[in-house]
Amino acid sequence: MTGKGVKGEEAAGSSGPVDPEAARRRAERRAERITAGATELEHRLADLLRSGLAAAEQAGHGLWEETAARMVDAQAPGLASRVRELGSLPGSGPDWPTRLLEECALLHLLDQGWLHRERLPHALAATVRTRVGLPSTPAGPPTRDHWLVLAQYDASDPKLTTRRIWLHGLASGRTSLVLSYGPAGRAPDLALPVGLVLDAELSAHPGAGRQRASLGERFAPPAPTMSRPPGLTPTEAAARYGEALRDDPWQESVPVTLDDVVPTPEGDTWQLADAHGDTALPLTLGAAGRSALWRLVALSGGAPVKVFGECGHRGFTPLTAWPPGAGEAVRL
Repeated sequence: MTGKGVKGEEAAGSSGPVDPEAARRRAERRAERITAGATELEHRLADLLRSGLAAAEQAGHGLWEETAARMVDAQAPGLASRVRELGSLPGSGPDWPTRLLEECALLHLLDQGWLHRERLPHALAATVRTRVGLPSTPAGPPTRDHWLVLAQYDASDPKLTTRRIWLHGLASGRTSLVLSYGPAGRAPDLALPVGLVLDAELSAHPGAGRQRASLGERFAPPAPTMSRPPGLTPTEAAARYGEALRDDPWQESVPVTLDDVVPTPEGDTWQLADAHGDTALPLTLGAAGRSALWRLVALSGGAPVKVFGECGHRGFTPLTAWPPGAGEAVRL
């Protein structure tokens, strides 16, 4: 899912007052380095397509690691992360050339977005800056609400552990993502129990989707609640993901709550079928693996349930579910 977030910021420098002119010059120098990196990456992608995708398998992972390192040198960690993903695709399965071509197209689009960012609408330009790896800060006044904790899970790489926490405002109706970070192998400090509600302020970050937010002042500890988020049908969920791609083409998934769906086997796979219609979304398994599927199947027992998760081009990844009738949220 689907999205990657910024993994670091430049050092703030001395602890004294910030010199606006010096900060502006640092930002300009970094932008110049990113532009040079994006331009070089465009040449690498063009060379790959000229030589044919089969050459990517012969070249091995080393070429992509070298390219990713050069993107790190260009201070574009977002580009570096996507390059590493490219390097993992050759030879990874029978349809790897298709997936490699898709990722090359998205990376090319991101390069072009950066190189022509002055022509983009403000929100899309902010999304491009975040996608290449520039840090973002909250914009606008904070929103106080009672935030229902929908899901929490961690993802790790060799340098960092990223915790993703999805919150839903019971009054605002807004679903927001709070990111927190810790060293590799260690859980981040921020932890919010799934299914509880938090009286707090959130400040949204700029960007086309405006889903990421920073947690501000908390006015009370998380408390139990019987509230549940409103849900969609599988058809409406797929349409919502399509709308999100219009605003952010690099969005891998969107947060969605499905109402009245039944986990149903379909050959060797599973899907969430609409209990009142003839549509369904294929199930994909996240970090919890098949144990999440079996918990969901046991909770349903063949009856319709409410499920929160991430809906993307590969399907629906379930994260939290509520049983039929009354009952607390179950973390999958």
